Amino acid sequence: MTRYNLTDPATGLQQMMQLHNGEKAWSPFSDSEIARRQNAMRGHMAKNEIDCVILTSYHCVNYYSGFTYCYFGRKYACVIDHERTTTLSAGIDGGQPWRMTRGDNATYTDWRRDNFFTALQQIVGHSPSSAKLRIGVEFDHLTLEYLDQLKDTFVTAEFVDVAQASMWMRTIKSKEEISLITESARIADIGGQACVDAVEAGIGEHEVAIASTNAMIREIASSFPQVELMDTWTWFQSGINTDGAHNPVTNKVIDKGDILSLNCFPMMFGYYTALERTLFCDHASDEHLRLWQINCDVHRAGLALIKPGARCCDIAHELNEIYRSHNLLQYRSFGYGHSFGVLSHYYGREAGVELREDVETVLKPGMVVSMEPMIMVPHEQPGAGGYREHDILVIGEHGVENITKFPFGPDTNIIKNS
Repeated sequence: MTRYNLTDPATGLQQMMQLHNGEKAWSPFSDSEIARRQNAMRGHMAKNEIDCVILTSYHCVNYYSGFTYCYFGRKYACVIDHERTTTLSAGIDGGQPWRMTRGDNATYTDWRRDNFFTALQQIVGHSPSSAKLRIGVEFDHLTLEYLDQLKDTFVTAEFVDVAQASMWMRTIKSKEEISLITESARIADIGGQACVDAVEAGIGEHEVAIASTNAMIREIASSFPQVELMDTWTWFQSGINTDGAHNPVTNKVIDKGDILSLNCFPMMFGYYTALERTLFCDHASDEHLRLWQINCDVHRAGLALIKPGARCCDIAHELNEIYRSHNLLQYRSFGYGHSFGVLSHYYGREAGVELREDVETVLKPGMVVSMEPMIMVPHEQPGAGGYREHDILVIGEHGVENITKFPFGPDTNIIKNS
């Protein structure tokens, strides 16, 4: 029986339908795992007298349903009430959103601009109602215009924020999440080796990045019965391009003696991990070696500081002192690490778990965090360039596991392929 089927009586055009095409797709997460997440949100809703939540961000839609949407100028949502979970997707996506969603899915057509909100009214109409609905939304994702549109759609509703509550739910990973993250870290290491194998003087940055990305995509494809191959990428920089952590790949040609920055990011099921390493092509100057060794020392110290019960800010302050002792603190450009889970380079952030001076969060079992110290020495100074190492650690009840296996430091990462 079709639950959602809405036609405009004036025009005869469909506004809403269900495209249940094919069978549900394979997922690395069990039905009980997705139910755990949805029920955690329902617990928050019950405690705060919220009738339903309308989740709109990439990360929340994915986390609670398994579906990662492609925005492309259209709106998407995941509606959770006290009985069911329903994603709302655009007709252009066909049946793929339903196949990926752990729950129901409805499709809106785009022949009229407000069909998304008309469809939302239909879905929310199935939630427990009251004279004045309390609807949870993500204040950190909605624009003012978007929020006004929701208010016009649900004129008697009160809107409350659930973004922060959801973030804290996501910071503690389940065993199934940790298993996927660990597998992803293994694949990142494969991308790292492909990068090292491709490094050679006279080769463009983009060629190295292509080799790394292709190696990861092929490994992802062979590692799962079914997987959407989307958004795995590599940032590989050389020379002055290493000064930023998120600088794009260019066609700059690698020279002997260049400092190199390797950044591998396998992406699967909405989760990504990272492998980041400092490399050199053929040789490194004495000053480059000195600075690199110091950054590696900070990295080792940071790995030792991550443990259950440690505070994020305390880790940052202690590592600052190592840089300060070498008169390098002024070259540090960002925090020392962050949480991993449902996120990518264009969405998601569990900002409550970042290794920064202003974050007092206590690390707990089930959290997954990186250690990634970086300094950037400006152009034309001795040892110029960006230095960064990056490992991922899973925090357990009594200790941590480092799931990054790729070596770091001068003993292994001065690449002599030419």
